[in-house]
Amino acid sequence: MPIVRFSVSVDADLAAKFDRKIKADGCPTRSKAVADLMRAVLVQTEWQRGSEVVGAIVLVYDHHKRELLQRLTDVQHDCHEAIISTQHIHLDHHNCLEIVAVRGRPPEIQNLFKRLKGVKGLKHCTLAAGTTGAHLP
Repeated sequence: MPIVRFSVSVDADLAAKFDRKIKADGCPTRSKAVADLMRAVLVQTEWQRGSEVVGAIVLVYDHHKRELLQRLTDVQHDCHEAIISTQHIHLDHHNCLEIVAVRGRPPEIQNLFKRLKGVKGLKHCTLAAGTTGAHLP
């Protein structure tokens, strides 16, 4: 794939802050950082347009909470079409991390996420929105 060079004019303070941020993040070049930002915007567009997307729903909970596991399982079975797989990790005697890998249309995935997030007793629930890569160079 050919490389395209282009220039961007920004405020000097903004460029300096950006350079410090990408250096702290271990990004090797400004070009790589800008390309990553461009891809992030394109992934957002995929989610907004309703393209097939992927993601991960991350849950943290105390597995001793009464009926919590059953409610989480019920939601996942109701929305099984969007779920690729799940991974359950024991963090300590009480806390578990569950990762639900998802694929489908954004409304289906967002519905699953909202339903899981709404289960009483969760300590944390977040959605990492991703791409299948089909629409990115």
